[in-house]
Amino acid sequence: MLLTIHELSVYYGAVQALRDVSFTVSEGEIVSLIGANGAGKSTTLRAISGVVRPSAGSIVHDGKPISGLPSHRIARLGIAHVPEGRGVFANMSVRENLEMGAYTRSSRKEVAESFERVFDLFPRLAERAGQLAGTLSGGEQQMLAIGRGLVQRPDLLLLDEPSMGLSPLLVSEIFRMIVEINRAGTTILLVEQNASMALSVADRAYVLETGEIALEGKASELREDPKVRAAYLGDLAE
Repeated sequence: MLLTIHELSVYYGAVQALRDVSFTVSEGEIVSLIGANGAGKSTTLRAISGVVRPSAGSIVHDGKPISGLPSHRIARLGIAHVPEGRGVFANMSVRENLEMGAYTRSSRKEVAESFERVFDLFPRLAERAGQLAGTLSGGEQQMLAIGRGLVQRPDLLLLDEPSMGLSPLLVSEIFRMIVEINRAGTTILLVEQNASMALSVADRAYVLETGEIALEGKASELREDPKVRAAYLGDLAE
């Protein structure tokens, strides 16, 4: 098992954001976390990547416990976090943003190969390599954020709301890239409010409600679950 979360709890002050959350991600999978705003999806990713510290529970990556480790050490272990809102460095060029993702790498040859892979996936980034990231469109910034994560050569990519604020056409393009990244060998844990798209690409999924796992199963089965359809897939239920 590449990632095992066991009875994870997280507090923000007196507010409990996650309560005894447990789930797994196997190597080669796309696993989606879906749920309403405030359900704890982003908090789960932040706990895995070390941005927030769990108050209880365990996180095991590739057989090694990582709970409580600082973010930079977790990144070096092979976990890349593409945050909600993209988080690109607006006053730096596309290439400089990608170089920020390569800080964990020591081999110039491997970094060059990673850049080539990113530019193959996202040709628009190659065309705009010298352009300031802040001048890119929202879709291009999302491509850059994903590319920056891929430059780390992670075995686990955490994606937080990659479709946020994008047009339907760009959402489809981003999700095609997610599938392609996975097929190339990167395991993906996907947080996404667009439940229909998330379940269409995932192998398995978990539904978070108010900080707890409410449902879990194969993504194809959850797409047909009446509770999921009523709560998250209204467009399909009509």
